[in-house]
Amino acid sequence: MEDEEDLRLRLETFKTEHRDLDIVIEQIMQSGLVDQLRLQRLKKRKLVLRDMIIKIETMLIPDIIA
Repeated sequence: MEDEEDLRLRLETFKTEHRDLDIVIEQIMQSGLVDQLRLQRLKKRKLVLRDMIIKIETMLIPDIIA
């Protein structure tokens, strides 16, 4: 298992990229020139990032035996 510090660093990197993609997608949609293929690729990358964020957050939550 990866070091917790490394996971937290990767998590922040992914969250930053996810937010940046939000901004880029919004700018593309507001402009009159919408490249559907580019927009689709950006949205797909955003979904992949979201999945990686969730996976890392799950890894950082300690197992609690109820």
